[in-house]
Amino acid sequence: MVSDAMSKNLEDADISWIENLIHSYIDTSPQNTLGGSEIEKAFDTPLVGFCRGDDPLFAEYKSVIGSFHRTPPEVFNSVYPDADAAASDLAVITWILPQTEKTKRDNRSQDLYPAERWARGRMFGEQTNNGLRRYVVDALLSRGIPGVAPVLTPGFESKLYPGCGWASTWSERHAAFAAGLGTFGLCDGLITPLGKAMRVGSVVARMRVAAGRRPYSDRHAYCLFLTGRGCGECIRRCPAGALGPGGHDKDKCRAHTFKVCGPYIEEQYGFEGHGCGLCQTGVPCESGIPVA
Repeated sequence: MVSDAMSKNLEDADISWIENLIHSYIDTSPQNTLGGSEIEKAFDTPLVGFCRGDDPLFAEYKSVIGSFHRTPPEVFNSVYPDADAAASDLAVITWILPQTEKTKRDNRSQDLYPAERWARGRMFGEQTNNGLRRYVVDALLSRGIPGVAPVLTPGFESKLYPGCGWASTWSERHAAFAAGLGTFGLCDGLITPLGKAMRVGSVVARMRVAAGRRPYSDRHAYCLFLTGRGCGECIRRCPAGALGPGGHDKDKCRAHTFKVCGPYIEEQYGFEGHGCGLCQTGVPCESGIPVA
């Protein structure tokens, strides 16, 4: 059982300690690897953000994404059922893991399939991300702060929902948006101060944080195309025809990522995987917030 005493304030949790914890893992852990024969990092130094568990956005996601999308207390209480934690007792910690310059450079030159480094970053890099999720949860618990990594809980799933398409019961991109780390682009990728070529991670923890102020009000604020400032380069970059002025066709995107790129990755690179990422590289928002 988790007591109310474990709902610590941000000062007790020490925000700088959490940020340093995440930075240190990515900067020094041997688990931050592309998984090849040569030791090479999957990600560069991350960006970390926080938001309250009772941020109104999480309730809005029930209608924006779907009723299946879980709120922070639904995630936390699924692991700690005796805690009965309220949304105000919780905080969401999110991080952006930027792809390395070598990975972005390689994928920038592709026009149909992902580069090997990108495919490795998608598969082995996500293993790195999972390791970081567990590391943060364990480190918090060592200080008396219970936490859960939503995508590693039994209730997490990604599937085809009627009327919605492919979606997950917890969106880490939307958690990062709530934490002020980025806004959505035409391809549905999150454009962050470190760019769109990245992975996202998150943990829900029983600690109270002050309400943050997002540096934007428009969910598309950083996308040049959706704010009427030109661009649309991701449309040109998409090899599956899944992007257009009207947005992102998830079915076409998924078919290319799994059915076209999956077999290619296994045959050419020698491991099972999927991915594409062409719309995340070779575009103005690849490595930062674009300027018109």
